[in-house]
Amino acid sequence: MQISRRRFLASAGALGATATASVLAQPVRPLPFLITTQSDALLPKASGKRVVICGGGWGGVSAARHLKKNNPGIEVVLLERNPLFFSCPMSNKWLVDVVDTNYLTWSYLDVASKYDYRFIQTEVLAFERDRKRVITAQGHVDYDYLIVAAGIRYNYEAWFGDDRRAAEYTRARYPAAYIPNAEHFVLKAGIQGFKGGDLVMTLPPPPHRCPPSPYERACLIASLFKQNKVKGKIILLDPKDSPKPITEGFQEAFSTLYRDQITYVPKAVIQEVDPFNKRIRTTAGDFRFDHSILMAPHQAGDMAWKAGAIGRNAEGRLTGWAAVDPLFLNLREDRDVYVIGDAVGIVSPQFSFYPKAGHVANAHARIVARYIADRVAGKAPKAALPDNLCFMMVNTAPREDIAVRFRYHLDDQGVIIQEQIDDNLRRDDLVSEDFQWASRMYEDMFG
Repeated sequence: MQISRRRFLASAGALGATATASVLAQPVRPLPFLITTQSDALLPKASGKRVVICGGGWGGVSAARHLKKNNPGIEVVLLERNPLFFSCPMSNKWLVDVVDTNYLTWSYLDVASKYDYRFIQTEVLAFERDRKRVITAQGHVDYDYLIVAAGIRYNYEAWFGDDRRAAEYTRARYPAAYIPNAEHFVLKAGIQGFKGGDLVMTLPPPPHRCPPSPYERACLIASLFKQNKVKGKIILLDPKDSPKPITEGFQEAFSTLYRDQITYVPKAVIQEVDPFNKRIRTTAGDFRFDHSILMAPHQAGDMAWKAGAIGRNAEGRLTGWAAVDPLFLNLREDRDVYVIGDAVGIVSPQFSFYPKAGHVANAHARIVARYIADRVAGKAPKAALPDNLCFMMVNTAPREDIAVRFRYHLDDQGVIIQEQIDDNLRRDDLVSEDFQWASRMYEDMFG
């Protein structure tokens, strides 16, 4: 039997009144099972080696699963503030109902139970690396090895400085939806309820999460507008001189499929954003909007900052990204702390950053899980490199994708070299490969 929210709240109120009367009739007793301070231990000391993973995105979940696969004797603890996993990869398709919500969501508790690791829903507040300790909202957890899978944060400060009101207003009204999951639902409602006018999308400067995905999002929204005969224009403000990666494939989609729906504006570096008056000033001109998707610049997620993982450039300024050993992904000054996925900083003078994509996060997780398992077993880890594969849907009627693949190898000087292969020809067989890729990834993380 399904229970409505109204019935549930009414029942809860009745139960609450009964419980209150019962409590008043009882003597007051301490509740030792409740953690009352952040200094209390959330877990007892581990009997063996313990790995604590902070962040339950693609990297964090993959790391937990593969650590237990490589060495079942390692105690693995995953800390994540969200109650359910929500996948950013494939979410652009969800925005226009190509896939449903169940396709993107998974139970942390179910997968933790299946693979015998511990999931704790909590907020990570701080790190005491000298004591090898993570401080959470529920108490502290000690570790032998730490994996920080921090994802990204929006650098609204680049637009608004210390004006928190403008930042919060922007995130609430015009969310970027690159951090799961509440803002995805706001964005979807805004897109599907759009009645017409100018929808302006600002693209963040590189590096940012999933480089080709803003262009895919623009195409899918344009496809929705086209099918529903919405009299609206998507104005895509890109700080780059052309769509990258998959340049030709996106350019062809813009000009052939969505000539009446998409206006692509290159070299549009943001100079000022006024969300209250719906105005944006850029190096390519000024724009007003009826609705907007405002993607601020990206940085490593908050946990990477709290962990003291952010690097500095030659001038001593913070880079906004974690400084790691390019091959082993541990902090240079702390080899027991690893950073994986989107938060990772520069790894090569040739291409600078790995693509900040779910595929790379999963690859990093599997690599670091093996590194740690080898170290626990007393072995010296052998360096490994990730790969990356991204499919982007550009049409829904008929469904057609384009794609890009990245391969990595070491040159004679030990520098990581990137090879990029764009597949610009949109076609339906890539859609099948797209969903097969997602199935493989989900199987690898959740079984």
